[in-house]
Amino acid sequence: MLRRLLLPLLIILSACTPHGEPATVSGDWPGYGGPDENHYSALAEINEGNVGRLGLAWFTDITDGGSALSAPIAVDGVLYYASGYSHIRAVDAATGKQLWAHDAEAWKTAGRKMRAAWGIRGLAYDRGRIFFGTIDGRLTALDARSGKPVWSVMTVGPDDERYVSGAPWVFDGKVAIGHGGADFAPVRGYVTAYDQNTGKQVWRFHTVPGNPADGFENTAMAMAAKTWKGEWWTYGGGGTVWHAMAYDPKYDRIYIGIGNGSPWNQKIRSPGGGDNLFLCSIVALDAKTGEYVWHYQTNPGETWDYNSAMDIEFADLTIDGKPRSVIMHAPKNGFFYVLDRETGKLISAKNIVPVNWASGIDQKTGRPIENPAARYPDGKAAIVYPSPFGAHNIEAMSFNPGTGLVYIPAMDQGRVYTDPAGPLKGWRHLDGQRISTGTGAPPKGVVPDRPATSFLLAWNPATQSEAWRVPMPGIRGSGGTATTAGNLLFAGNAGGR
Repeated sequence: MLRRLLLPLLIILSACTPHGEPATVSGDWPGYGGPDENHYSALAEINEGNVGRLGLAWFTDITDGGSALSAPIAVDGVLYYASGYSHIRAVDAATGKQLWAHDAEAWKTAGRKMRAAWGIRGLAYDRGRIFFGTIDGRLTALDARSGKPVWSVMTVGPDDERYVSGAPWVFDGKVAIGHGGADFAPVRGYVTAYDQNTGKQVWRFHTVPGNPADGFENTAMAMAAKTWKGEWWTYGGGGTVWHAMAYDPKYDRIYIGIGNGSPWNQKIRSPGGGDNLFLCSIVALDAKTGEYVWHYQTNPGETWDYNSAMDIEFADLTIDGKPRSVIMHAPKNGFFYVLDRETGKLISAKNIVPVNWASGIDQKTGRPIENPAARYPDGKAAIVYPSPFGAHNIEAMSFNPGTGLVYIPAMDQGRVYTDPAGPLKGWRHLDGQRISTGTGAPPKGVVPDRPATSFLLAWNPATQSEAWRVPMPGIRGSGGTATTAGNLLFAGNAGGR
């Protein structure tokens, strides 16, 4: 019993439902965002009337290491899940019987990347194959029936300190993957799409510009370079796509959520300022070619480890009496954004937690109305809300079209930002790990003015208003959410419930 208390568990619940009540909607959940990118299931057989009859169907201990962040996927009655840094397993969803297991053995080649990352956060299924990334930088395709490798490609360069922990995204015979690493090394971000059948690269899109002396890959990079100062390329720039993307069949586009700068402190990587495109942006790409279509930047000239790598979700909302196809996005910076899917233009934005780095988002320009003191000018310490953990992080939010609400695992906490003591420099070493922040230790006695809290927030994206909230235990207390047509919302919490 003690062993079971100490190990992560995969727990499946079941409920008795009336006979003859057919499921008219597929129960498949083939990728991180679910069938429609919104962490929403259209199944309603389990609903608010019978959910209380759920009971334990089976469980299995997860014994593959300390990292078990991955959301399972389900296709044709088989549940696939990842654990540790490279383990993939398939189990019968009804019985829990293991059908196959695969270990990519990333630990053999990952080296010091093992210190920095968080295992596999997600899988994807398409056309009979399971796709996943590994911490040493590979993207692998497995046969979904047997678990045997079909192909595997290295998506990063040798010894470049990038690693893969996020989920791949599948669309139209292709699979796209990003990477992380900008918090630990001079990394320049990109996303790559591969052919699902062969593993051959189809296209690659860089998220920040490289050294102008080497030329630019496309006009988007030439445009972005005009928004940087100094010799940013020596620091990599950052902008990794380490978590969320979303495929939009309506426009045949893939939207990528882009991370923070490397180092965090803009005074180091881009002295003199600038927007530093495409840091902290959603960028829309043509899914066939990877060509730039549009972008929306949530934090121009990012300097707080904010990013837009959080969920990118879709909805058709009625706004001001008109139907709009929109993107919904709650990045780290504390604001909830509603964007036009076709153009990327801002429809509305409102803060979901108290923030002090900006007083709002200008409706005409789409740019934040910044508080200059939040940029810790001249080395003056600043207490900034939200903290680098963000108002919302990787824990999945979800959207229910029946209620019209988005459910967000939210946090309210601040951090003290200041320049490092002595000369500004791009990184430092801490316990043998290089940290690419460019920020310093807070002065003695300077601390956030309130304790950190967390809660589950129901938010109305059409009116940009709170519907309700439930307090959660701890400073990062809620796991990811999923919602259903049965008028249900599911969320785990740090208290083990």
